[in-house]
Amino acid sequence: MTDAHHEEVLARIAEGLVYTESEAAFQAPLRRTEQIFEYNRTPPSEIERRRSLLVAIFGSVGESTVLLPPFHAGFGSHVHIGDDFFGNVNLTFVDDVDIHIGNGVLIAPSVTLTTTGHPVHPSRRADFGRFSEPIVIEDKVWIGSNVVVLPGVRIGYGSVIGAGSVVSRSIPPMSVALGMPCRVVRAITDEDLTTRTAGTGVV
Repeated sequence: MTDAHHEEVLARIAEGLVYTESEAAFQAPLRRTEQIFEYNRTPPSEIERRRSLLVAIFGSVGESTVLLPPFHAGFGSHVHIGDDFFGNVNLTFVDDVDIHIGNGVLIAPSVTLTTTGHPVHPSRRADFGRFSEPIVIEDKVWIGSNVVVLPGVRIGYGSVIGAGSVVSRSIPPMSVALGMPCRVVRAITDEDLTTRTAGTGVV
């Protein structure tokens, strides 16, 4: 395929339109599968090696980043992580387009951040037809265990997502949200400075 065709496909991807595996195959060199494989088998004592691999895998990564293996990513290179990040085991990035994670974000075990979905009609899923929209997780967010964040979602500053939620729409800042689909149940206020939990099953 020509560079012009690649640009046309990238433009469709950026607009959230459907594209196929064959059309996007030219992006294969951006996949960091070998480095991810290596990271997931690096001994805990090799802290500097893990750090160097994260720098090689991700589009950008801040300081004081902890990511417990195993983790999984379609590309890795489309993921951007800020400072003071903690990601627990079995974090999955479906990063066909960008995932931006701010500073001070905490993510519990078995969370999936997926920028990509598939058309409803089966004929449009031929050759793995799909669409992709970026995900943004702002600073100081906490995401509970087994949460799924879907394409195009933005989670606002300081918000908490309850365990097991499916986040299909954006969440405003300083909110406690949970459920399937995920909905805001209350605001985070100064009263939470004196309590231990959100009182809504957030883990």
